[in-house]
Amino acid sequence: MTDPATRLAQILEQENAALAAFDFPRATALLAEKQEALRLFAAEPPGNAPARLRELADTNRRLLERAIAVQGRVIELVASALPPPATTGRYAATGAAVLGGPAVAFALLARA
Repeated sequence: MTDPATRLAQILEQENAALAAFDFPRATALLAEKQEALRLFAAEPPGNAPARLRELADTNRRLLERAIAVQGRVIELVASALPPPATTGRYAATGAAVLGGPAVAFALLARA
């Protein structure tokens, strides 16, 4: 069995490669494995984390921050491309709020 530090390093390498390629689904698919590797690493931490593991973790943090920024920009782009709401709040002469768009005529038929 692979020791916890080595397993965590392997998963971080995979996730970093996916994040560097903007392959967010592949990076996300590693989440459960990463959480388990982190749990095992925390349960039996080595006296000193290998320098390679620190470098991978630093790179992972930077790539995750970049991914979050990219996702935020995508959300802003989509939101800005949406048309504005068709109607805005209106008020009647009495000051009461008028909900919805223009009034639509309708009939109600009730049978007794």
